[in-house]
Amino acid sequence: MTPPDTILIRPAIPADTAILLGFVRELAEYEKLAHEAVATEEMLARHLFGARPYAEALIAEADGAAAGFALFFHTFSTFVGKPGLYLEDIYVRPDHRRRGIGLALLRELAKIALARDCGRMEWAVLDWNAPAIAFYERKLGARAMSDWTVERLDRAGIEALASS
Repeated sequence: MTPPDTILIRPAIPADTAILLGFVRELAEYEKLAHEAVATEEMLARHLFGARPYAEALIAEADGAAAGFALFFHTFSTFVGKPGLYLEDIYVRPDHRRRGIGLALLRELAKIALARDCGRMEWAVLDWNAPAIAFYERKLGARAMSDWTVERLDRAGIEALASS
């Protein structure tokens, strides 16, 4: 594909909630996890744009059309003594891939991380997603943290732990 004439990366606003939910559902389909995507517009609006936002999002537009997004939030490293930027999701629609949009989103995230004095940028990638892993490692210089394992409690696990 040819690069778009114009790529615009901008912060998401409340009017983008439906677009964000659409991206989330497309990403869930791609990752074969659609059964786990239970978010609603109301949930996204409340948690991204409500009284206490828990995450932020960027929208990528190519030639005026929504082409992708990145959703991120801050962490904190006690070892580094600084905040970190955690990329929860990044997604570019298939008809816009290989045009520099994903890289543009990641560059904007890096600029945000620098402006906010972050000591790290981190994200997870499914182990079967070889194209993404190759891009992150070859193009960005990222490295897999193979000595760490992600652990997770779902809502039922949280409730069980809280009540124990």
